[in-house]
Amino acid sequence: MKILIPPSEGKAKVRSLDILFKDTNFQFAQYTQQIVDLLGLIENEDLTPVYGTTQDKAIMFHRQNQDVFNSKCVPAIERYTGVVYNHIEWSSLSAKAQKYMNKHIIIFSGLFGLLTPDTLIPDYKLKMNVLSLKSLWGPIISDYLKDEDIIFDLLPQVHRKAYTPNKNTIPIDFLVQSKGKTSAAGHFGKAVKGQFIRFLATNQITQTKDFKSFEYDGFKWNGKQFIKNID
Repeated sequence: MKILIPPSEGKAKVRSLDILFKDTNFQFAQYTQQIVDLLGLIENEDLTPVYGTTQDKAIMFHRQNQDVFNSKCVPAIERYTGVVYNHIEWSSLSAKAQKYMNKHIIIFSGLFGLLTPDTLIPDYKLKMNVLSLKSLWGPIISDYLKDEDIIFDLLPQVHRKAYTPNKNTIPIDFLVQSKGKTSAAGHFGKAVKGQFIRFLATNQITQTKDFKSFEYDGFKWNGKQFIKNID
């Protein structure tokens, strides 16, 4: 069983371990190197659309990405910040819940492809929807997941396009309903997503029927997705 979740835009500036990324024996390092090589071909004046920032920040992120193999690392679950990760509250989880997450959680990443919470990674910035990264990672991710007996997909659409779901994949979406119209919860769905991941880990959930009781901030399971009525 795997639970697919997105990375975060924000990265924690925490004290890194004394281990460089090149020394971690990362499973998909050859593909990360291909991306680093591709980044090296881009001129500074063309960086803004890649990083979606000002020119100065784009140059800073670009240099950071190009030096990832020589950068110090921390576990991915400690590197990522933002609403989803804040609501997972990793540090307050029991050892049993953390073990569950390390076994079942897969984090999608534009630069690294697939990560587990305990995968050691450096600081970086690169979205999945640039430089045709979805096409690069798609076959690799799809092959990695093809034999899973159950997959809970909590990914946003941009990351869902980076793999081909197998027959056992269950998309789990968080929606809001107002005046008869249903739409994605967007930013408001991030907190409930983090709480849901925490619920899965705390309760050691391995089947769909076991998470039907989850409720948070008005979101309830309707048999297909979590919906909050805001009328």
